[in-house]
Amino acid sequence: MIQADKTLPTLAGVVAAARSVAAILPPTPLLPIEIGGVRCYVKAETLQPVGAFKIRGAWWRLSNLSAEEREAGVIAVSSGNHAQGVAWAARRLGIAATIVMPRDAPQVKLDGTRALGAKIVLYDRPGEDRDEVAARLLAESGGTLVHAFGDPWVIEGQGSAGIEIAAQLGRAPSRILVCCGGGGLSAGLALGCSDSDIVPVEPVGWDMVGQAMAKGTIVNVAQPKPATICDALQPDATKAVNLSVLQGRAEPGVTVTDDEVRDAQRFAFNKLKLVVEPGGAAALAAALAGKTALNENTVIMLTGGNVDPQAFASTISAPQTSGQDAFDNGTLHLQQGVQAGEK
Repeated sequence: MIQADKTLPTLAGVVAAARSVAAILPPTPLLPIEIGGVRCYVKAETLQPVGAFKIRGAWWRLSNLSAEEREAGVIAVSSGNHAQGVAWAARRLGIAATIVMPRDAPQVKLDGTRALGAKIVLYDRPGEDRDEVAARLLAESGGTLVHAFGDPWVIEGQGSAGIEIAAQLGRAPSRILVCCGGGGLSAGLALGCSDSDIVPVEPVGWDMVGQAMAKGTIVNVAQPKPATICDALQPDATKAVNLSVLQGRAEPGVTVTDDEVRDAQRFAFNKLKLVVEPGGAAALAAALAGKTALNENTVIMLTGGNVDPQAFASTISAPQTSGQDAFDNGTLHLQQGVQAGEK
């Protein structure tokens, strides 16, 4: 058990989280690919039991609850992937979970969360403040809030992916491209892979982490909120704990358009045979569009695969719209796939 009053995540916490996650989950594949003539890797977190990396942080947070906190239950706010991670961990640990979710969340994420036994409380987006809904539920239940990205234990849990990557590669990656919403995974990787360059990738108009790092202070999303297909990457702002970890450790300013994200989804399906949701494809989109440098030690995070079937079918059946050279040149070397323990 880590100290109950933790306010900042630590490398020691990331290492402990990695041990805890490894005890219950197999490592996700690290697959070599070639983009624009550069051989690098993708980390397929889409193949987690809940289809997203969020299971890591949820498991570590709930594992560190006291007996009294477990009895009172947990409450989370999520558009779907964190919801399923919390629900999965809660069911395994015998903890009651209530999830505040937007009414317009993808049905596959709503259904997945319910199937894992969590209670769902819906709110209207836009129109209602999800944090106010959660605060009301917390006051009524006395439960513990499991924040999607601004919680030290959650950050440590997400950082377990970095420990896993280094073990699979046999070395620290030089660069990690990360799909970024509030910055929980980016911060966790910054701690777990201290020698790696961290490159958060956000949707255009939703680069709240990038703007916060550039300005050194929390920045809120512009009003009216911009449209994006990346439903998993839409926090209004990052949190101070994330900014404190990322400041000076990450490269801000990488954003991707909806068309670039759709191209990445098509690439992942055609070249990797993986289903990736829009938010989970943002880092790959940046790589394919040439928006950040790649080298042979670059790892690209594929963070979620919980996509609406109809929307996904429409995306993969449409023609490529950008990054065509990278798409044409991209190849997958399955016979050289890097698994746990391989060097």
